[in-house]
Amino acid sequence: MQKGKGRTSRIRRRKLCRSSEPRGVNESHKSEFIELRKWLKARKFQDSNLAPACFPGTGRGLMSQTSLQEGQMIISLPESCLLTTDTVIQSYLGAYITKWKPPPSPLLALCTFLVSEKHAGDRSLWKPYLEILPKAYTCPVCLEPEVVNLLPKSLKAKAEEQRAHVQEFFASSRDFFSSLQPLFVEAVDSIFSYSALLWAWCTVNTRAVYLRPRQRECLSAEPDTCALAPYLDLLNHSPHVQVKAAFNEETHSYEIRTTSRWRKHEEVFICYGPHDNQRLFLEYGFVSVRNPHACVYVSREILVKYLPSRDKQMDKKISILKDHGYIENLTFGWDGPSWRLLTALKLLCLEAEKFTCWKKVLLGEVISDTNEKTSLDIAQKICYYFIEETNVMLQKVSHMKDEKEALINQLTLVESLWMEELKILRASAETLHSLQTAFT
Repeated sequence: MQKGKGRTSRIRRRKLCRSSEPRGVNESHKSEFIELRKWLKARKFQDSNLAPACFPGTGRGLMSQTSLQEGQMIISLPESCLLTTDTVIQSYLGAYITKWKPPPSPLLALCTFLVSEKHAGDRSLWKPYLEILPKAYTCPVCLEPEVVNLLPKSLKAKAEEQRAHVQEFFASSRDFFSSLQPLFVEAVDSIFSYSALLWAWCTVNTRAVYLRPRQRECLSAEPDTCALAPYLDLLNHSPHVQVKAAFNEETHSYEIRTTSRWRKHEEVFICYGPHDNQRLFLEYGFVSVRNPHACVYVSREILVKYLPSRDKQMDKKISILKDHGYIENLTFGWDGPSWRLLTALKLLCLEAEKFTCWKKVLLGEVISDTNEKTSLDIAQKICYYFIEETNVMLQKVSHMKDEKEALINQLTLVESLWMEELKILRASAETLHSLQTAFT
């Protein structure tokens, strides 16, 4: 038998491969997690499946203490551990919320409680949980304006909307905060500052789990669906896993079951949903490497950038695309231009004598080889434009990293987003090249 080809050799290589995978460092011994465990135990929660750990690439997360099988319960967190609007209403804030008109939103109730409890420090019953929450977040609303300016245009616009939304949320809540003055010795303006509310807003927005909608007379009609889940919210996201997560009305616990298998000492992930990287960045403040849902968005302006300006039917073509929902969500992905993008380009590339065939284009029919080739050529030009633009933005980010050391973490995150988009565009360019060879 040839050396290195036997069963023993294969097992040795497999073990070597596994041992070379990045392992997490168990953090159960840290004081904040010891206190959290005690706090959770007092609320009837115990767990032998998972342990807090720090992992290369993802940071703090949860590690499997034993092998986990498909369908096995990962975690079952009792209702007594959840922080919900019920928690807030039953607290010292309840009387103030109940009498305030118009009724505060569920989000405001949760944010107010978080800020108040954080201010209470050692006096807070929720201190063990508050101690493990991030001190700062990396959602675009928390980034410096000069860093936001380096985001892709579509994400930058959403980031600016997000910032305006949070600023309005703060401004509209100040009167309610003032009504809480009897609860504090210090001036409420110093406690419920914009930065404090921003931290609370990000905590809820990035870490809350979903509950069935409930309606409370003392709260506004906005959906009351958020709950903070201590310890459970240490689970990080991976687009490559699937889990079943929901509140179990029979056991009165929030439960997560895995549909994957996990080896001992591996990081255990959950999936926040089939989100692309721009959505993950906007809502959660991170980027997922090799995210299968990641894509690069093509705006209307770029869509028509390489089309002939003399096309007298262009306005009508754009109108048709709008009417049929083909002007938004046009993308490049890992497997090339999306079907929606190519369909839009095929319609826009219709020759005058073929314009009456536009319905067939939307149905996916091939009109002519000329139309197919022209649309692929335009797609390739758009793709190359994006590759050039992405390289320019990466140079700008790199330059700012050299100049603004204080912003290095924010800039590194933005850089990772652009790097992932560049990988997607290069993959799309290769796919387009392959498709074009069919017409040569």
